[in-house]
Amino acid sequence: MSLFRNAQFEISVAKPSGLPPPHGPEIAFAGRSNAGKSSAINTLANHVRLAFVSKTPGRTQLINFFRLQNGAVLVDLPGYGYAEVPEAVRRQWQHLLEDYLTRRPNLIGLVLIMDSRHPLKDRDRTMIGWFAPSGRPIHVLLTKSDKLTRSEAAATLAAVKKELAPLGEQVTVQLFSSLKKTGVEEVERVVGSWLAEAPSAPSA
Repeated sequence: MSLFRNAQFEISVAKPSGLPPPHGPEIAFAGRSNAGKSSAINTLANHVRLAFVSKTPGRTQLINFFRLQNGAVLVDLPGYGYAEVPEAVRRQWQHLLEDYLTRRPNLIGLVLIMDSRHPLKDRDRTMIGWFAPSGRPIHVLLTKSDKLTRSEAAATLAAVKKELAPLGEQVTVQLFSSLKKTGVEEVERVVGSWLAEAPSAPSA
């Protein structure tokens, strides 16, 4: 069965103090607002509305936890980088994201969503900067790849891999399309390898 199929919503959290006790390995999904994160999660889970898809960037303001059938947790982080969000709200999101990414003991890896037409924006680099020191793996999904020609997609993939090459094997990169449902198997293979190597989760 698909790794992400039959995921069940568990809880939404608005601030670090609201995080549930660590129970099971967690895989975080993060990305700029409107990069296609919710669509990617829905495609992986084969569920139309598991994660809310909005035409308005910045709508997802909470950390949402979805329990997978194998006991692991898919953690949908708030979208970031949208200019029209009030500064106070943006600071709150930043604190929530940074706290979760740097302090969560059972977080085993980060799936970082980037629009393949606009990859590696400043806040994408900030996210990598927060998470990379943990030594845990980062998998970059270059979404909406169906909007690029084959040669454009190949060039984008190569450019992103080149910039992130200094992080070595800690970072992997792939093309992904929710519309065409391409790249699903590769995500499952990568995240599945993380889960296979994950130590037992610390208890609260």
